Amino acid sequence: MDVRAAQGDGGSVSGKLILMRHGETEANVARRLDTRLPGAALTPRGAEQARIAGTLLAPTPPLAVASSQALRARQTAGQIEIVTGVSMQVVDGLHEVQVGDLEDRDDDESHELFKDVYRRWHIGDLDAHTPGGETGYEVLDRYLPILNDLRGKFLDGTHGDGGSRDLVVVSHGAVIRLAAANLLNLPTGFAAKNHLDNTERIELVAVDGGGWACARWGRFEPPFEDADVSPLPDDPMG
Repeated sequence: MDVRAAQGDGGSVSGKLILMRHGETEANVARRLDTRLPGAALTPRGAEQARIAGTLLAPTPPLAVASSQALRARQTAGQIEIVTGVSMQVVDGLHEVQVGDLEDRDDDESHELFKDVYRRWHIGDLDAHTPGGETGYEVLDRYLPILNDLRGKFLDGTHGDGGSRDLVVVSHGAVIRLAAANLLNLPTGFAAKNHLDNTERIELVAVDGGGWACARWGRFEPPFEDADVSPLPDDPMG
């Protein structure tokens, strides 16, 4: 779908959904599988990343900022709130993929097990899960309805006073990529291979009829067929 046409067709849909990964955390630095709420706090670098993300949004502040319940997401959204003046809303269900028995592990074997399950989700094996963790179906069943509800509340129809129509959702790398891949028609393997670094974002344009077009995936803009594989972040959850 032509993103420019989707943004400017004059229809009833008015903005973008910006899915932003939280800033750097203590667990990211230690390469720990940190998924259980409330989770690790931002590092000073992560707080600065969040402040910069807010500064980039400040010229045309978003219509709303939603955050997962995780501490790292709330702290990131809090920095955006300070810079933009847009109050954040904490929304249940936007948390990271739950890894169960692998929680807080930092060994290579655990990382590879999680990455194998995650790759399987992206090729359609949504029943796969880590020991004690969520299946892909369970992740999408809790996450996608929330995005749909937020879309109806903030993006469909006319809102605001002529400023930005965008909705920022501060969430988590693995769940963001899985959800966005489910909503889009992307080149095979693109979503699984192209990770999100801290405070990188996926931008989805809401289009008439309930669909989405992707305007940005991390450092890449469409057409994604021409995109290289982004370097892997040091932590496994990006």
